[in-house]
Amino acid sequence: MITVFGEGRGFRVVWLLEELGLAYRLRPVDLLAGVKDDAEFLAINPAGFIPAIQDGEVVMVESIAIMEYLLARYGAATTLAPAPKDRDFPAYQQFLHLGEAGLAASIYFVNGARNIAPEAERDNWSARQALYVFRTRLTLVTARLANAPYMAGEIFTAADISVTYALQLAQRTVGYPLGEVELAYIARTSARPGYQQAMATCHATRGWVEGLAAS
Repeated sequence: MITVFGEGRGFRVVWLLEELGLAYRLRPVDLLAGVKDDAEFLAINPAGFIPAIQDGEVVMVESIAIMEYLLARYGAATTLAPAPKDRDFPAYQQFLHLGEAGLAASIYFVNGARNIAPEAERDNWSARQALYVFRTRLTLVTARLANAPYMAGEIFTAADISVTYALQLAQRTVGYPLGEVELAYIARTSARPGYQQAMATCHATRGWVEGLAAS
């Protein structure tokens, strides 16, 4: 059975596993408490970040790489990843990676500055640059949604898992005001049974989201 270590970006992995219909175990990792005494986790990822997976003898870190591995090994019978010769493959590949490299990674640093850094450092140059990167990359998502309901075209794919996670991260951590097109897109993707089951499984993520809604 596949073991997923940690939530956070691990939510992407859990959501994909639900879409693939694969059995898995979610093993919590508490980064806030620190992982120096978590020998099992550090044996999987000595760098100490999440997510990570163990699939038999295979150990991997980095959420997008994990998703590509799972799709290559277990997703051939699904439409979650277009074949390389498919006309939708370039858009799929672009937005699968944009969801992390351009969107989620940028918001991660904005969130750190705004919500964790000392007061005097919360509007620093790097945070403003990261927000600029997020805004410019978001225009690619908006333009795509003007022509198609999903990132790869007419069909939901793993690229939508990647992008949806990033957009919700921006909403939830820094209150980023998404437009109507992006909000309608999130409503479509988050209505999927796979997303709903992932939220039911990821207790820390669900509790965090519910806490934000109640505040």
